Amino acid sequence: MRSPERNRLKLAADVALPLLVAFFLAGIVDESPGITGTGRILGILVAIVQGGALWWRRSHPQIVTAIALAGGLAIWAIAPDGIVPLAGLVAVFALAATRPPRISLFGLAGLAALASLNFGTASEEEATFVMVFPFVAWALGEASRRAVSEAARRAVAEEQARISRELHDVIAHSVSVIVVQAAAADDVFDEHPEQARQALRSIEGAGREALAELRRLLAVVRPDGEGDGDALHPLPGLDRLDELAGSVRAAGLVVTIDRDSASAATALPASVGLSAYRIVQEALTNTLRHASASRADVTVRVTDGVLELEVRDDGSAAAGPNGAGRGIAGMRERAAMLGGALEAGPLPGGGFRVHARLPFHPAPGPPR
Repeated sequence: MRSPERNRLKLAADVALPLLVAFFLAGIVDESPGITGTGRILGILVAIVQGGALWWRRSHPQIVTAIALAGGLAIWAIAPDGIVPLAGLVAVFALAATRPPRISLFGLAGLAALASLNFGTASEEEATFVMVFPFVAWALGEASRRAVSEAARRAVAEEQARISRELHDVIAHSVSVIVVQAAAADDVFDEHPEQARQALRSIEGAGREALAELRRLLAVVRPDGEGDGDALHPLPGLDRLDELAGSVRAAGLVVTIDRDSASAATALPASVGLSAYRIVQEALTNTLRHASASRADVTVRVTDGVLELEVRDDGSAAAGPNGAGRGIAGMRERAAMLGGALEAGPLPGGGFRVHARLPFHPAPGPPR
């Protein structure tokens, strides 16, 4: 199934679940005997609030759980004959899936307490049966959280290996330049000393850049035994953002690139330019796959030795990545490797934002 179709199905499910829960709880209230007109109206309103709150269960799971438990208690007070805390079950599952046990267990305790009210209004068999559901919902959510965490750890390890290979290529390129320039200097040393000096200056600049890359590499390198690849093959940087945007536009997403003059004029270290390119590439890929967006805006700024990247889209925050996916974990690892930081999350008015800060020391310029 293609990504746009998956996104549409996911969005439909996200819309349908709150509606189904609201209708289910409203039906319980409406069919309960002995309820006055005012009580029935109040119970239906509480059911609608509970169901509607589930729309934010991923972005604000603690608040949604509190609303679901309070609403469940209110419905039990209005219609106590056999309560099934459906909204609470969904909310606690989402809470356990997105928060560690030290937080989610409080939600489980509240839901279990709510379900235990059935022992005063229903048969022991029915009440015992309902009591099982809170623990099942929490266990499934916790299993989901652990699976996501493990996937994120694997993504970090894979990204470290990939970064190491790419940095190896950067350094190999610098060393290759040094070798070529040294050979050129040797050829013209006696007859054209000024050209030899220019070659030596190029060697100095390439050597300094290679040393800087080595320092970054030693912090994260992990032996993987893979081949060297083509050391002279140019790696992508910010100069290829327009090319990247063109390929994404061909997939149906409108992309704008806004670069300030400083970012265009600054000579970035190869590792910084490469990481910046990969971060923008991954952010746009996430937008295509998950966000159901029609537009993405990329902003690039350089201020006081810091490269700032921002990618915003207008997609559905509910359908977009939640800040803990494999791609986002890889982006964070790239930023951390350079001593920077990356933030990713939904925007209040809709859409998704990725913001990275990458500190750097300007790369050496060409020989004078």
